Amino acid sequence: MRGLVVLVTLACFATAQHQALIDYLERRLLAIEDRISLWHEQTTRYASELRELKQQMVSQLETLDKEKETLRMNLDGVGTRVDRVERELDYLETHNGAQPCVDVDDKLIEQQVTLVKEKQKAQYLKLSDCSDMISSIKAMKILKRVGGQKGMWTKDTSRASGKVYIFNGTDEDTIHVFATIQDFTRSQGMSLSNNLKLPSAWKGTGHVVYKNNVYYVNQGEEIMVVKYDTRNNSVTDSAVFPVQDHVPVYGLTPETVMDLAVDEEGLWAIYATRQNERHISLAKMDTNSLDIEQMWDTNCPRENAEAAFVICGTLYVAYNTKQPGRSRVQCVFDVNGMVTNEEAPLVYFPKRYGSHSSLKYNPQEQLLYAWDDGYQILYKLIMKKKLEI
Repeated sequence: MRGLVVLVTLACFATAQHQALIDYLERRLLAIEDRISLWHEQTTRYASELRELKQQMVSQLETLDKEKETLRMNLDGVGTRVDRVERELDYLETHNGAQPCVDVDDKLIEQQVTLVKEKQKAQYLKLSDCSDMISSIKAMKILKRVGGQKGMWTKDTSRASGKVYIFNGTDEDTIHVFATIQDFTRSQGMSLSNNLKLPSAWKGTGHVVYKNNVYYVNQGEEIMVVKYDTRNNSVTDSAVFPVQDHVPVYGLTPETVMDLAVDEEGLWAIYATRQNERHISLAKMDTNSLDIEQMWDTNCPRENAEAAFVICGTLYVAYNTKQPGRSRVQCVFDVNGMVTNEEAPLVYFPKRYGSHSSLKYNPQEQLLYAWDDGYQILYKLIMKKKLEI
């Protein structure tokens, strides 16, 4: 009997120890599970933070790549400008020798002045056999009214292109491009156009589209002519116009500090300076390098001038008349000296709404693209040969 009691006691003690061991193991397992859960949460958080850090790094690297490309383009532009300045300095040094430190004979000075004047009067070398001039305006067609009071519209003047380019305003950076002139006329506002955003704002209304390039005027501390390729959407060249003390070229369009024009000969710049403040000046530009090939001071006054254009090397300036809604071409300057104001026929524009803020000649169509108080107008021209005058 006593032995049985001992056995029962031992069995109970063993059971208690076994239960205590099980309880201990359960507590340890729960603690391990808690640790594993904590590690899982921390690992998940670390992985999320690592992904966010990776995304930030990728974004920063993309930003750095863009800034690197911008810096490279700026450096290329600076290099181009430095090269142009060096060429201009070489030109000035070649054509303007150092002043002598001794007295020079008055007769010799007169000979040098005469030589300089003869060079300024040198015959312009024509690039084409064009000898047309305006005889009269045959017809006027108002297409529509879109945009603000001042602007410019045109086609690519170098080819039979169907695209229509709308430069709305005088200080913007987005061109509205229509696939055809039919799309332009039936569009509600600019709804059927594609936007072409330039890297900088244009100034005034003196811009052209020529051989798939937009040539526009940008004004900061200096007057800049920018050449923008519409095919790859990039600036291919830019140049500071090498004339100081600019003034608005037209008395009635003060926003236009320079007016670019295209004719059968290529690219022209119409401008004015304080040195010749009362009259308009003309320059022939190289379409590739934007270098100035030749410059002329005309006898066309700025006062009451509203716009101008070039045909076959002849500058035509339109002026506002005293009659409401009427303007006419009353000053002509031919770089070859074949046409004078006295010989040129008077060209009157039909009655219109306000004042022309731009007149752009298209040599392929022999049309003038006019912007008149927000109206887009086409003028059909009748031409004649200069020698027929």
